[in-house]
Amino acid sequence: MSSARIDPTAVIAPTAVVGDGVEIGPDVVIEAGAILLSGVKVGRGSVIGENAVVGREPRLAAHSRAVREPAGGTVIEDDVTVCSGAIVLAGAHLASGVVIGDQAHVRERATIGRGSVIGRGTTIDNDVQIGEGVRIQTLVYVTTGSVVEDHVFIGPGAITTNDDSMGRHDGTVPLKGATLRRACRIGGGSVLLPGVEVGEEAVVGGGAVVKHDVSPRTVVVGVPARRIGTVSDEELVENWR
Repeated sequence: MSSARIDPTAVIAPTAVVGDGVEIGPDVVIEAGAILLSGVKVGRGSVIGENAVVGREPRLAAHSRAVREPAGGTVIEDDVTVCSGAIVLAGAHLASGVVIGDQAHVRERATIGRGSVIGRGTTIDNDVQIGEGVRIQTLVYVTTGSVVEDHVFIGPGAITTNDDSMGRHDGTVPLKGATLRRACRIGGGSVLLPGVEVGEEAVVGGGAVVKHDVSPRTVVVGVPARRIGTVSDEELVENWR
């Protein structure tokens, strides 16, 4: 810990590992077995849970199309909780009040906005942008290049995809993640095909397979997803805060 900068009010378990250059702010708690690697900054009042790993550089396969440059520093703002066994890779940025659930995986350069919650075992892939007040439930997969705007809800087991060829491409075709507009709701177990956009305040029913864009305030269900209705004024997010 010789070159780490640790506020004297921080509480660090004896079995935690704090790498060179790590910055730990006031009232931070680092629990047993947690590992903070070089370039990590942890803000006031944050908690890094047992056996969590923060700041690890990504290891990419030879065929990976992810950016291979150093991912940069990892920022954990104030009052963030990274729960037990979660992994946050280098270059990720977690805004204030974020909760990363047990065994979740947040990849390099992902950004997660203020007050958002990521459920247990969920994966947030590299270069994903997540807004404020987002709720992502257990075992969700948010694929590379996706954008999730403020106050979106994603139910358990939902999957986004970004490669129409399923790996049978020459590398020149761009991957296309999902775009989830403000306050839309994605039901549990649903699958969004590459490049799909779900409009503001739209609803995707549980188990649906979404092949095409969903218009704002539209309700879709089924395989493939089809329109069955419209979101009422009473259901809008402003009436549920």
